Amino acid sequence: MQTSLLGRDFISDLDFSKEEIDTILDVAWDLKMKRAMRQPTPYLRDKSLALLFFYSSTRTRSAFESAFAHLGGHPAFIESRTTQISHGDTEREIGQIMGRIYDGIAIRHVDWGIGNRYMNLVAEASPAPVFNMQCEYYHPFQILADLMTIMEKKGRNLKRKKVVMSWAYAESYQKPLSIPNSMALQFPRFGVDLVLAHPPEFKLSDETIERAKEEARKAGAGFEVMDDMEAAFKDADVIYPKSWGPWMVTTDANEAGVIINKYKHWITDERKMALAKEDAIFMHPLPADRGVEVTDAVMDGPNSVIFDEAENKMHICSAVYALTMG
Repeated sequence: MQTSLLGRDFISDLDFSKEEIDTILDVAWDLKMKRAMRQPTPYLRDKSLALLFFYSSTRTRSAFESAFAHLGGHPAFIESRTTQISHGDTEREIGQIMGRIYDGIAIRHVDWGIGNRYMNLVAEASPAPVFNMQCEYYHPFQILADLMTIMEKKGRNLKRKKVVMSWAYAESYQKPLSIPNSMALQFPRFGVDLVLAHPPEFKLSDETIERAKEEARKAGAGFEVMDDMEAAFKDADVIYPKSWGPWMVTTDANEAGVIINKYKHWITDERKMALAKEDAIFMHPLPADRGVEVTDAVMDGPNSVIFDEAENKMHICSAVYALTMG
């Protein structure tokens, strides 16, 4: 067990070793049980956390805010448009000012080519740890919540469990690629046989794919990229559809829309779910475009674990806070 996490940032999925992630998961389960038993956990009493959002949220705000309150601290929700950032506050100024006033800074900023750089520049200046609530490249807390949920349903040892991360059609907007990117980096370290399914235009970066292959090799796990959704679903233990934009091809919204509309048949429905194992679980980080990404019958069906998944993000947040800010 690796417990020397005090003061550490969590921006990229690989900021922590696998052993350190194991510790986070252990603490998350302990805090989850304590909450179920109504035991107080005031580990961060009198501490404060800035939650800086450049992009709106439901589950992420709820999880990060409530998790800090459960530890006895004060979370401060800050919407970027209500600050002086648009009037000139630099990343260094935000890092220095918030890092001195607050005991931690969490940021959600998903603008392509901007969000991750912003977080890292704030972290360079901040004396307090900085946490990534989602950027354009990474969503580390979500991925650990996903990992926690799969372990609860399939057992702690995920060796040879087949997890399918599939692109899905969505008409709402060109979404970040942070979920598939983070999963490709984190899951192979735990022995998962990860299958990444997407149309050709929706590939991840070569750097991510090579790193995923290396992590899979070290763990004795499988990693495969496919362009056939139905073939990918066959005999899967976990089905996880998610829309993301063709960012490696274009950043133009109109061009991306044309590409996305070619693949309206990439929807998770009952027929495709039936290709997976009978006890396969369905996951989604939400919100989902119902009837577009996934049918109601699958979202609300007996194999869906979306609400466990959402709750577990709160417990992961609590664990990371307790270990890095205590």
